[in-house]
Amino acid sequence: MTNRSTAIPQLSWSDVCGRRLDRHGLSAPVRDGTPADAVAAMCGAHAQVLSAAEVSIGLRVAGATRADVADALWRERSLVKTFGPRGTVHLLPTRELPLWTGALSAIPPSSTTMPADARLTPDQTDEVIAAVAAALADAELTIDELSTEVVARTSPWAADPVVPAFGGRWPRWRQAMHLAAHRGALCFGPNRGRKVTYTSPRRWLPGLQPAPAADALAGLVRRYLHAYGPATPQQFAQWLSAPRRWATELFDSLASELEEVEVDGSPAWVRAGDTEPPPTPPHGVQLLPYFDAYTVGCHPRNRLFPGPAAQRALAGGQAGNFPVLLIDGTVAGVWHQRRSRRSLDVTVEPLTPLTVAERRELDDRVERLGQILEEKPQLTIGTVLVGGHA
Repeated sequence: MTNRSTAIPQLSWSDVCGRRLDRHGLSAPVRDGTPADAVAAMCGAHAQVLSAAEVSIGLRVAGATRADVADALWRERSLVKTFGPRGTVHLLPTRELPLWTGALSAIPPSSTTMPADARLTPDQTDEVIAAVAAALADAELTIDELSTEVVARTSPWAADPVVPAFGGRWPRWRQAMHLAAHRGALCFGPNRGRKVTYTSPRRWLPGLQPAPAADALAGLVRRYLHAYGPATPQQFAQWLSAPRRWATELFDSLASELEEVEVDGSPAWVRAGDTEPPPTPPHGVQLLPYFDAYTVGCHPRNRLFPGPAAQRALAGGQAGNFPVLLIDGTVAGVWHQRRSRRSLDVTVEPLTPLTVAERRELDDRVERLGQILEEKPQLTIGTVLVGGHA
């Protein structure tokens, strides 16, 4: 995996933070970019909480608001809401759907605790995905409507209530829902009142065809290392929720494109030649929302969440469950927002006292948060009493 034709470049943790902040548009928001550009740069915006995705994107695009993200998603259709890395809801750039579907559908399936007699067979999985694609080709369906269509287009086994769910059991076919998105058969449509709908991503990108697996996976590794490198195959596997051995073999297959570096003495990889430190040290205060890509994708965790930050801002070692205060690229606290009647109450809990300059910049960050969410903000420095997001 290593190109040892020259001495191994050395990078400090400060160098790594500076590179990542620059490439995420967090050192300074991009002035001529679009929401789709920002999402491409961070390799997808986690959208389990859509308002959090709006903030993630708005932080990275100068002057952008939640309305701009909504326009990109539902009017321009330059963004698509679908199941992305780790099978979680993401916004992805529409133009990159061939790469994402090609790569995500090529990841080996993870182990399952589902009893053998409850699982879908490979043939049943293919049948379900074909049914989903046909049902959604020109429609926006709620989950119940989609379920009715899938069962009608397959067989009664698809309706068997065997999948454990909140307060009950889902029908068997829903085991293939994320895979249907990964193969380009399903994405989210606009809400119908309070109900979620699903539709076909080909309504965003006509003629969508997943890219060949090898090309797509290589492209995804390149994008990941640009945004989150230096990184290891194990960290890439964690980001995708993929098998570690598979990720190591993938990095090995791309050895000619990768270069080993050392970060404070620990080995990691970047794209070959991409070893320069940033022009300036990491700097600035940021308020990153739930599941922000920087928080979730950056490693090692013990450097990103140093000391008390690991206890306060990680949930059982999992990143993203708390909105975080970021100072100079490293987690330095948590925060929470409460919205009511067009007001935005923001509580920030720093883990160490803020300098005068940091407090001044925090005021600016809260003001920017209000601009993104189109509400008037009010800042309180104090203890955050709300627990982590599930």
